[in-house]
Amino acid sequence: MALGDAILVCLTERSMTGYELAKTFDTSIGFFWKANHQQIYAELTRLRAKGFIQGREVEQSGKPNKLVYTLTSEGKAALRRWAAQPSNPPASKDDLLVRVYALDSIDIAPLCADLMARLEYHRDRLARYERVLKKRFAHGATSLAETGKLLTLRLGLRYERSLSEWCEEALDTISTVARLGARATDGESVAGD
Repeated sequence: MALGDAILVCLTERSMTGYELAKTFDTSIGFFWKANHQQIYAELTRLRAKGFIQGREVEQSGKPNKLVYTLTSEGKAALRRWAAQPSNPPASKDDLLVRVYALDSIDIAPLCADLMARLEYHRDRLARYERVLKKRFAHGATSLAETGKLLTLRLGLRYERSLSEWCEEALDTISTVARLGARATDGESVAGD
């Protein structure tokens, strides 16, 4: 998937300015597809050049004019082609997990501080997702479009809850092992190599 595909998906909901798209990324699709505002604006230029979106200038009194982007029929066709392709499982790269894996070779205090920061991060995201669930889906989903968003949100809730629980478990386990003075030093592989 490319950023352009994510932007096309956003524009299926409604026409938006670049600013509105960036805000949409900040509050919805950006929870699972990261892009900064500069990347979004650059991609809008590329999508417009391909004919996938069109921009309509809207005059504003006392403010600069704004450009509102709309999905074109070519853009809808490109979106359908993209969606018909098989998806790839996401690549996982997490330096925190590498540090935990190397627990017997590193200082525990900085690792625990990092785990605590990560725990707070996942708790915050979980709370944000729960607010979205209550605000947007108090009565469930009533359309296919809402169903897709609700299913995505539910996965996000499970993911953040699971990672929060894992961080708590890691902190508790490391604390217990450290208190007991049991620190593995034999270099034996966890994977049983």
